[in-house]
Amino acid sequence: MTLRSEDRLAGLPRWVLVPAALGVLLVAVPVLGLVLRVPWGEVPALLTSEASRAALGLSLRTSVAATVLAVVVGVPLALALAWSRVPGARVVRTVVLLPLVLPPVVSGLALLTTLGRRGLLGRHLDVLGVDIAFTTTAVVLAQAFVALPFLVLTVEGAARTAGRRHEVVAATLGAGPTTVLRRVTLPLLAPALGSGIALAFARCLGEFGATLTFAGSLQGVTRTLPLEIYLQRETDPDAAIALSLVLVALAAVIVLLTQRRAGASR
Repeated sequence: MTLRSEDRLAGLPRWVLVPAALGVLLVAVPVLGLVLRVPWGEVPALLTSEASRAALGLSLRTSVAATVLAVVVGVPLALALAWSRVPGARVVRTVVLLPLVLPPVVSGLALLTTLGRRGLLGRHLDVLGVDIAFTTTAVVLAQAFVALPFLVLTVEGAARTAGRRHEVVAATLGAGPTTVLRRVTLPLLAPALGSGIALAFARCLGEFGATLTFAGSLQGVTRTLPLEIYLQRETDPDAAIALSLVLVALAAVIVLLTQRRAGASR
């Protein structure tokens, strides 16, 4: 049986389509404007320049490292927040989600005042000969700092929705906590975990303000793709547009993969 248009809208009034269409245009038109400005004939040369290759390679390496770090600490944190009944859990959640609403520059300053040479922890590390600020390690930490909330929110929400009934059954059958986590919890949360990883990786790729403030912009060391785009914007707009297209394409692929996982989990 063919669905009528009213059925397809799930009972929504028709006027809702107007602001919905405006919302689509708000995002689609600027992206289209960027695509139309791309100097397609020069793209290969622009993307294969030494600065572009260095920035792209650094962004991919640091984003992977930052995403791994976010997974290692974020998944246990998300599960603890989802299932903990400790009164301080709300305060911990608030602190963890702060990077979502903080301006990236403020996030970078927070990292710098903590891990910089004169920072709260950095001054002690400096005595040991360990410098973090304005290094590649600083890029990874800045990216992980801003990306962690995306992973935690996604996994925590899925864990709350799934509940703990499967874990309880496994425990009553004699499985230990680690076995339950490995054989029951993580497989159940795999779709959400995949989406969270994709979102965190995308946020790492697009990170700009915290990286610039905490790590600086040294080619091959801390100058990631967003920083290279910002610098090229003044000196070579065509190169900036071509590099922006790379980020748009990567973001689109990540979003499509996330939607595919979400659809498969329904």
